[in-house]
Amino acid sequence: MTSAAAAPPNRAYQRLSVEERRTQLLGAALTLFAHRAPDEVSLDEVAAAAGVSRPLVYRYFPGGRQQLYEAALRSAADELELCFTEPPVGPPTERVARVLGRYLAFVDEHDTGFSALLRGGSVAETSRTTAIVDEVRRAAAEQILLHLGRGDTQAPGPRLRMMVRTWIAAVEAASLIWLDEEKQPPADDLRAWLVDQLITLLAATAATDRETASVVAELLALETADGPAGRLAARLVPVVAEAAHLLPPV
Repeated sequence: MTSAAAAPPNRAYQRLSVEERRTQLLGAALTLFAHRAPDEVSLDEVAAAAGVSRPLVYRYFPGGRQQLYEAALRSAADELELCFTEPPVGPPTERVARVLGRYLAFVDEHDTGFSALLRGGSVAETSRTTAIVDEVRRAAAEQILLHLGRGDTQAPGPRLRMMVRTWIAAVEAASLIWLDEEKQPPADDLRAWLVDQLITLLAATAATDRETASVVAELLALETADGPAGRLAARLVPVVAEAAHLLPPV
C-alpha cells in the first residue's frame, strides 16, 4: 500500500520538465507563504504540498528555504506588478479602480503572507527580498503615472512623482490595516475610498504645482459625471460650500 501510494509522485516527476517542476514547487510554496509567515513554513511542508520528496525540493533549491522563499517572492512580485497593468482605455479614475480591484484581490488571497512580507521582521527577510518589494512599489508608481499621462515620453516632475509614491504608500498601509480589521470595510468600499484619496491628492497638489494642475485639467476632460471623479465632486460640493466664509471677498 505504501509503495502504491508513493508511485504517483514518481510518475508525475517523470512527466514534468525542469521548468514545470520548478513552477509546481513555487506554486506549493506560495500557497503556504500566502497564509503563514515565511519563517513558519518548513521544506517538509512544501514537499508534502507538492507531493514530492524533501531531497527533490533541495535539488531545485539547494539554498534551502531562503532560496525558495526568494524565488516564490519573485514570482508573487511579478504577479502583483501585473495587477497594476491596465490598457489606457476609458476614464483614468475607472482604470485606477480596476487596478485597485485586482490589487485588493491579491491581498485578500495572500493575506497573512502579504502582511508578513510588507511588515518585515521575518528571518527570511534580506536585502534581496527588500529590493524585490521596493521594485513592486516603483513599478506600481510608474503604472499609475502612465494613467495620469506621464510616462517615457513625458517624465513627471518631482512633486507629481512624490504625490503618486505617497499614495502608493497609503494604499499599502490601508491594505495592511484592512487585513488587521478582518477585511472590513468590504473590498469595493475600500477601493472606492482609495480612488477618492488619489483624486483628492491630485487636486491638493494641483493647487501649488503647475505640472499637476495641467495633469488634472487633462484628466478631468476624460472623466464622466457618473464615474469616480464625478461622484466625488458631487459629494464634495456641499462640504466645500461650508468653507465659503474662508475665501477672501471678491
